[in-house]
Amino acid sequence: MSPEVVINGRTLPLARPSDVAVAQRVAAHMQRRIAEADWRPYRSRQDAVLAWARLGGIRLQVMQVLNLLNEA
Repeated sequence: MSPEVVINGRTLPLARPSDVAVAQRVAAHMQRRIAEADWRPYRSRQDAVLAWARLGGIRLQVMQVLNLLNEA
């Protein structure tokens, strides 16, 4: 059974058990930024989303379940 984590009511399948903690940390970080509208050092939410999307990996998966990619 592959590891998974539930974020925003959606199950996110992961490659390794250690990725669960990473996904939870990334989700908490992004949810805090959304709640506080804190996009520093980026000029806007859209700039932040575009920059984070380029990084790919778990961050990109978390952005998909948080519906952030619909804005870019």
